[in-house]
Amino acid sequence: MGALLKHPVRPPCSAGRDGPRAWRVSRRFTIHARHSPTLLSEIEDPILLAIVEAAGWPIWPLIACSIAALAIVFERLTALRLARVLPPRLLDEAIAVSVTNLPAADTVDKLEHNSPLGAVLAAGFRAVRRPQASAESLREDMENAGRAVMHQLTRYLNALGTLASVAPLLGLLGTVVGLIEIFGSQSGAGTNPVMLAHGISVALYNTAFGLVIAVPSLLFYRYFRGRVDDFGIELEQAARRMATHLQSHLDTQTPRGGGAMR
Repeated sequence: MGALLKHPVRPPCSAGRDGPRAWRVSRRFTIHARHSPTLLSEIEDPILLAIVEAAGWPIWPLIACSIAALAIVFERLTALRLARVLPPRLLDEAIAVSVTNLPAADTVDKLEHNSPLGAVLAAGFRAVRRPQASAESLREDMENAGRAVMHQLTRYLNALGTLASVAPLLGLLGTVVGLIEIFGSQSGAGTNPVMLAHGISVALYNTAFGLVIAVPSLLFYRYFRGRVDDFGIELEQAARRMATHLQSHLDTQTPRGGGAMR
């Protein structure tokens, strides 16, 4: 019993002269891979390159589309955060500061660069300071600022929607190229198996890559469009509330008053 504990039993090896040696090599490779994560990446890199080579030249436009789509998605995820577009207490603070007097010009400039909501509120403050300001001019200035803000919020979304539409067409182009190579492999002497396999891989890889790029791009496009629409409604409500508040300053500056806000 003691001898068995001193000499642990090795796992069974395959029969033949190379069995124990093969077990030692595989065990050494497993230990090395476990303590060297870079080895796995070195193994995966040739696989990715082999896929790109098997997909042929039509895969390169799809790779460019995937890089552009990823860049737009990450940029819009950062830009369309709620705290960045509609800071929580910004409207209440702007109304509280301007209860008696309008804020100074430098304060209005800081408010404009604070956020998209701040740009709309700053447009209202500047409209009230303008000589012969009226309720109509106040509403028009805030609406123009709101349009400019909405244009900024929808930036790159058309490009993302275009990528979602173009990617399947590029995948279809790769499919057609692969089919052309498949038919080109047929000759009077028979079928060239190398060209046949390459044509099939080009067709299938490009079709799959096109769908993999198009589906997430379309989902993110719809998500961002819905988010921008929600921001537009909230910005409009904030602008109406600010215009109602600034009406008192218009009445103070022009006792005869302008037309009522519609």
